[in-house]
Amino acid sequence: MNAIPGPSAGLTPPGRLGYHGAVSDFKRRLIEATLHQMCGNRTHTARALGLQRTYLLRLIRELGVAAPPPPARRRSAIG
Repeated sequence: MNAIPGPSAGLTPPGRLGYHGAVSDFKRRLIEATLHQMCGNRTHTARALGLQRTYLLRLIRELGVAAPPPPARRRSAIG
């Protein structure tokens, strides 16, 4: 993955967040950018980031990631 969100991509200046806030903000922006690149596919996003899918889902929930809805599942044409 080539696009790592830069410091200007955040909504809050890093100096006001402190260390842990800045790390959480970076994680959130990185996950959002990767989700966007993977068209909302959380399984592919987890693989691209080297995370387990369940841990990615927990991070999405905990960090308040603006995640697009998961892609619709294709129905098999039987019959």
